[in-house]
Amino acid sequence: MTPWRARRIFPNLFPLMPLRTEKDLNDQLRGYWLKAVAAIELRNFGYAIELLENLLKQEPEFLAGRRMLRRAAVTRAKSEKKSFFNISTSPLAIMKAQRELKKDPRKTIELLEKILENAPYNQQANMLLKDAAVAAEYPEIAIFAMETLLEHDRNEVKVLHEIGRLYHRFGQSDKAVGVYGRIAEINPTDLDAIKLGKDASARASMKSGGWKEAESYRDLIKDKETAVSLEQQNRMQLTGEALEQQITEFFVRHEAEPQNVDLAKRLGALHDQKEDLEGAVAWYQYAVDLTDRSDPGLVRKVTDLKMRQLERRIREGEEYLAAPGNNDEEFAGKLAELEAAKKQRAEILIDDARKRLNRNPTDLQLRFELGEHLTTAGKYREALPELQRARQNPNARLRAMNLLGRCYRELGMLDLAAKQLDDAAREMLGMDAVKKEIVYNLGLVYEQMGDSEKYIEAMKKIYETEYGYRDVAERVERSYSRAAESG
Repeated sequence: MTPWRARRIFPNLFPLMPLRTEKDLNDQLRGYWLKAVAAIELRNFGYAIELLENLLKQEPEFLAGRRMLRRAAVTRAKSEKKSFFNISTSPLAIMKAQRELKKDPRKTIELLEKILENAPYNQQANMLLKDAAVAAEYPEIAIFAMETLLEHDRNEVKVLHEIGRLYHRFGQSDKAVGVYGRIAEINPTDLDAIKLGKDASARASMKSGGWKEAESYRDLIKDKETAVSLEQQNRMQLTGEALEQQITEFFVRHEAEPQNVDLAKRLGALHDQKEDLEGAVAWYQYAVDLTDRSDPGLVRKVTDLKMRQLERRIREGEEYLAAPGNNDEEFAGKLAELEAAKKQRAEILIDDARKRLNRNPTDLQLRFELGEHLTTAGKYREALPELQRARQNPNARLRAMNLLGRCYRELGMLDLAAKQLDDAAREMLGMDAVKKEIVYNLGLVYEQMGDSEKYIEAMKKIYETEYGYRDVAERVERSYSRAAESG
């Protein structure tokens, strides 16, 4: 029995197999690939798409090529300023691909790529690509089709359910946990997502802990009555003496069962209710250690609690510094503490973004978030490659270009900063919040370059739209005063 055949019969027993890489391409196909990369650098998207489609006909499992093909289609449509999110793809082309599915799913994939060339976010075409990829035994391509739709709308519950089912089918329980958690955040009443998320969490724990059988997350708790009790108590919001009593009772039970993850999580939740963030962090971290960091939800909870601790320290520090009557020695000490807390917050955000990006290195939204946190932390040189790649994500493109402009400016590369910000401003029509920030930053660059005419022109564009934006009014009016004095 071949590995692919075995995976179709026992999908959860087999992890996703590695696809073809650039090293696997023959000389001709590698030539296509290198020419396509060069064409995209030159913004010759039509030629790049043609090369990549020819390459994929011969090497359909070259996922990096398929990803680049989709990026080229998205970027081309964006550069041509088409409303490609709602392009009406020919129903006849879709129907032809559907008819081909049962006969030849690989041919179906080729047909769909021609459709997606002009409508990369078409939901019907991507859903059909998912079905064809599963039938052709290309699960990674099926997942990629759903990732493409989520790039367009990260909150599309239907698509989230589809990708969750794919993760379950192909044994990626840890990713399924994150997907179902996302659905529950969007719609807390989605009982299917809640149940599937718990089941996925159980399977992830089984995989890391070596368990062989478990019908659901309840089977991981020896005492099912305890499981039901924990679920009910988790829904209770306690205060005062009742909260302290619950903490005491659960601590006694924890001492009897120190390896019980659910008791540790419950103690963490109770300390969280008590606003004892230090205690909550300690108990959730204990639960993370018990599960050997296999539960992404628990790891994320610890990070969130640590962030709340830092936010509290930062808020208290800022309030203290803003209050009158502080002596110089205390002020200096508190200022140092505040700066240390802000630095620690930035490091946590950067570390968390890096870890999430390592788990999904092709997620351009995560790459943007990492670049954003690096910029905030003043690590401008490290932020550059992340933001440059994040420009390929149409949902983050303009914000990435804005941050790139800031980084170039901070690094003294004023000509690159001006070009980046000017390009971003030209891509936008209306003067919304994002464009105001871009134009404002562009004005600051021109001011630093000594180009007073372009500097004031940029500030006036904002002034005409929103008088009270930052210090724009002061800058513009001061320029008129200087002109009157010199005249």
